[in-house]
Amino acid sequence: MDFLRRILGIIWISIGLWAGYYLVISQAIPKFESSAPEDMVPAIIYTFILAPIIVGGMFVFGWYAIKGEYNQK
Repeated sequence: MDFLRRILGIIWISIGLWAGYYLVISQAIPKFESSAPEDMVPAIIYTFILAPIIVGGMFVFGWYAIKGEYNQK
C-alpha cells in the first residue's frame, strides 16, 4: 500500500503541473489577448492566484506522498 501511495504522489504532481499548464495556456492567455477589458480580471485571477494555489497544493501533496509522510506505521 505504501508503494501505491508513492506512485499516486507522482500522479498528483503530474496532474498539478498539467492543471497549471491548462489553466494558463487554455484559459488565461486567450483572455489576456482579448481586447475586452472585462476579460482582464479573470486572466489575472487565473494566472496569479489560482494557478500557484493549484500547482503548489498538488505538488506539496504529491511530494509528501513520495517522501512517505502518509505511510502507515
